[in-house]
Amino acid sequence: MRKLALSDEILMKIEKPARYIGGEVNAVTKKLDDIDVRFAMCFPDVYEIGMSHLGIQILYDMFNRRDDVWCERVYSPWVDLDKVMREEKIPLFALESQDPVRDFDFLGITIQYEMCYTNILQVLDLACIPLHAKDRTEKDPIVIGGGPCAYNPEPIAEFFDMFYIGEGETVYDELLDTYKENKKNGGSRMDFLAKACQIDGIYVPMFYDVTYHEDGTIDQFFPVNKHAPSVIHKQVVMDVTNTTYPQAPIVPYIKVTQDRVVLEVQRGCIRGCRFCQAGMLYRPTRERDVETLKQYAYNMLKNTGHEEISLSSLSTSDYSELKELVTFLIDNFKNKGINISLPSLRIDAFSLDVMSQVQDIRKSSLTFAPEAGSQRMRNVINKGLTEEDIISGAGQAFEGGWNKVKLYFMLGLPTETEEDMEAIAVLADKVARRYYEIPKDQRNGKCQITASSSFFIPKPFTPFQWAPMLNHEDYIERAAIVKHAFLNQLNKKSLRYNWHDAEVSVLEGVFARGDRKIASVIEEAYRMGCIYDSWSEQFDNDKWMRAFDNTGIEIGFYNLRERGEDEVFPWDFIDIGVTKKFLRREWDRAMKGEVTPNCRMQCSGCGVAKWKGGVCIESKN
Repeated sequence: MRKLALSDEILMKIEKPARYIGGEVNAVTKKLDDIDVRFAMCFPDVYEIGMSHLGIQILYDMFNRRDDVWCERVYSPWVDLDKVMREEKIPLFALESQDPVRDFDFLGITIQYEMCYTNILQVLDLACIPLHAKDRTEKDPIVIGGGPCAYNPEPIAEFFDMFYIGEGETVYDELLDTYKENKKNGGSRMDFLAKACQIDGIYVPMFYDVTYHEDGTIDQFFPVNKHAPSVIHKQVVMDVTNTTYPQAPIVPYIKVTQDRVVLEVQRGCIRGCRFCQAGMLYRPTRERDVETLKQYAYNMLKNTGHEEISLSSLSTSDYSELKELVTFLIDNFKNKGINISLPSLRIDAFSLDVMSQVQDIRKSSLTFAPEAGSQRMRNVINKGLTEEDIISGAGQAFEGGWNKVKLYFMLGLPTETEEDMEAIAVLADKVARRYYEIPKDQRNGKCQITASSSFFIPKPFTPFQWAPMLNHEDYIERAAIVKHAFLNQLNKKSLRYNWHDAEVSVLEGVFARGDRKIASVIEEAYRMGCIYDSWSEQFDNDKWMRAFDNTGIEIGFYNLRERGEDEVFPWDFIDIGVTKKFLRREWDRAMKGEVTPNCRMQCSGCGVAKWKGGVCIESKN
């Protein structure tokens, strides 16, 4: 019988105690005497969010297949337990064993979103691990970061011993074997880091230094350890079918954000939207074999008891075997009470036919992501979607019985004009008009068109990484222009408009393209009480602004200027396959409003063909 880290008294007075007790179905337990390496896998957000993340499930399964490794999970304690743990001096613990995280060999943190950076410090602090890598001793775990935010690790570099750049199925085994060998031979922490940095994809920040020009831009970024490479190469799994996949994922006790079986049908995206970081990071597009996915579906439903299965990818409609897979899922599982969820679909005749079979049309809404209201703006961002596509898709949906549509847009995109902003409302109204073209006796009540806009944030490794942002007042002003335009539309009673938090977007922009200087702001904000910054009820912009003032860091330097063509970026030492030359060419094409064909239509020479796989060789077979 496990002894829980939290007493019954504490569990009774905090929200959702099941977040902290572990013991879920399919959770892995091992005997300490049988293993050599303990790995705590952390998602720095609340349990319900972290348990919904497929990447951690994949690594958890992969690590625990090794007899010599025990991988356990840890999440950020919610604010109620955070307070208790500090008052009672309870160290942060892993769910499976309930042992303190500081007793582990590794603490691996997946970094999915910039606004979780203060939660990373919360995890380290509660675990009693020094915040700065340089202050850690032989008794402390090796702190390793991964995930999309690791592609610009610099704002949080001093908090990590190392980063894993790329997909986890590639060199983790080599890293763990190196750790075991170093430990066996009596090697020190620094000995291990020196060996680890020689493994492809491993970046050890303390082995690098940076110098700056007088204007604050980077002069040079260079290794200061003889073993450290000058370039870190992204790790890629080319054969995604025959790599590890969790067929018995953990089943939580409580409702989580994604409470279902998830089938990852492919990695990467062929589309090339110029604002989209994931579309560049995860190139080339690689598909999983459809027969393998069918077997996964059977096994995962059997091993979990879940009542829903979802297809996952950046653009599921582009999966070449989609029709066969969806038909199989409907034929085999729909009559067994299994709901089938199909996100990331383009709205076309096939998709609507499928969704009409798996959704309650009267209750569900369809989602389009035009991203921009005008065709000019959609060409600038390379969306590859015309107004005719949008109206036609909406029309087919309305004729199929739907009457609710969600439209997603961005404000503040490069070259955006007031006419482009107002076009958001005009497009939403055109969608509503298409609904009212249907004879009244054939409609499903009134239509409801909900348009939402987020604010554009330039991300590393995208063609828009050179672009300036706006300040938060300018974003609100743009949202007001759009809102006013909605009030002038014919079908305004059928239209709704809302927008994202501009203050959060400004901070996300700083963290996305920041350098090592940003760490001081993050630490200062954390010391002032900032955690769970992605949660609106916890976010405190005033504290963040004071943190910038206290550290002398200028938001405008990171957000408000267009980067020069030859500027050295904090992330330039990372090679993701897609070349900076290609990204700059796409930036230039964006400024001319030129569209680049998707990867299946024509190769654009982005650089990832060097891996000789996936979509890059499909047309050549």
